[in-house]
Amino acid sequence: MDKNFDVVILGGGLAGLTLALQIKLEKDDVRIRVLEKRDDVAPESAHKVGESTVEVGTYYLRNVLKLAGYLDEQQLPKYGLRFFFSPTQKRAINRRVELGAKIAPPVPSHQIDRGIFENDLIEILRSKGVEVVMGADIQDCILSDDSHQTVYNLNGKRELVYSRWVLDASGRRSFLKHKLGFQEAMDHNTNAVWFRLKGEIDVDDWSDDKEWKSKVAPGFRRLATVHLMGEGYWVWLIPLVSGNTSVGIVSDPRLHPFEELNRFDKALNWLKKFEPLCGEVVEAKQGDLMDFMALRHYAHHSSEIYGSERWAVTGDAGAFLDPFYSPGTDFIGMNNSWITDLVVRDLNKEDIHVRTIVYNRTHRGIVDSWIPIYRNKYALFGTTQIMVVKIFWDWATYWAIPALLFTNKGYTNMDVLRPLFFSEEGSGQRFGQLNENVQQWLVDWNEFDHIDFTDRYFDPFELDFLTEFHKGMVEKYSTTELIAKVE
Repeated sequence: MDKNFDVVILGGGLAGLTLALQIKLEKDDVRIRVLEKRDDVAPESAHKVGESTVEVGTYYLRNVLKLAGYLDEQQLPKYGLRFFFSPTQKRAINRRVELGAKIAPPVPSHQIDRGIFENDLIEILRSKGVEVVMGADIQDCILSDDSHQTVYNLNGKRELVYSRWVLDASGRRSFLKHKLGFQEAMDHNTNAVWFRLKGEIDVDDWSDDKEWKSKVAPGFRRLATVHLMGEGYWVWLIPLVSGNTSVGIVSDPRLHPFEELNRFDKALNWLKKFEPLCGEVVEAKQGDLMDFMALRHYAHHSSEIYGSERWAVTGDAGAFLDPFYSPGTDFIGMNNSWITDLVVRDLNKEDIHVRTIVYNRTHRGIVDSWIPIYRNKYALFGTTQIMVVKIFWDWATYWAIPALLFTNKGYTNMDVLRPLFFSEEGSGQRFGQLNENVQQWLVDWNEFDHIDFTDRYFDPFELDFLTEFHKGMVEKYSTTELIAKVE
């Protein structure tokens, strides 16, 4: 077995596998080995903290990784995010304020069955000459000026591999982050529990109200990522292509202590109390329970992401915020794109020192500017009017700026990054401050908003400006035009 590679990737989950594919697509002659701890295929419907993608992550998978055909054939379409508010109407879903698209959004997204997807990615990589080693338990990584050494156990034997680059996609183990001392807490304390049930769950079945049911096509609500909203929490329902359903509860422990949710029986009792219609369905299907997971204080940060000494971290091994808007694959796409740019430039003998500094600052700046979107916001989740405004604001700004920059390769274009993020009056800096101000205004508003709204439906694509931002994020611009558009 060859012991010398250009790139060794620690971890063969979604982040590591997509990173390997992206690098290979950019530089076909690159030698890559992926080391994955699990020694077998991932179970179908394997789950992380949420399985759905939104626009940036979907663009990354479909356009950057060229997986559009695969996703259309082998995974489910996703009809956006769908929210149900109105805390006084928990037993009448047809009376809750509903926010979601009535037709398929112009830019597609998907519900990803992670187990199936990761297994298929391994086969795609192997067909392209990438080595994927299963059952590899990482023991150490020794960084050097010349060639890094990665030590791992395989079938009870110690193995050693040399590489120019080491890329950590080890998930929450965060191997390099802990070894190099870059772990950092994040000021956002929320918890999650989630489980899978055999069979489909369709909120359309929760009411016989024909007028309510007719607002969208049959099955349309099921293929969205459903959010059941209440003070201090949200519950997700995500359909999987295997025919099973992922159910999750994400909550602020100040309002919903983790100890009341961290076993299936506790989570079921909690659902019956706070989301009784969902609780009844889960109780009826509890014999179809496939698994259960719980994660306390899932948000975490990293003071460094990329090193000019030819290392980097990606996915959960770096920073993770919150699953509320399904941003996980977004950050994987951005993260992997920065890494791929650095790796390919370095292998082509280009100095990457300055780019490493710029990408670190840009990545951290984006994470830091997104933290206010979630921090101290769970207390607002039971306020219908505030949350409708918040979601429209968050979607508008996401589609108009970060998504547009990603689809136009702005995050790896130094001529875009300098004026937007590295000048004192740059739009990126002002945008971050503006968003923080609006997010604080929403918190301040909560003291005065005591109106209970019911029986309303909001379709974001009935607002012209949201439709314009959504469709516009995939339009292509020159560097000058892109900067002007962001302004």
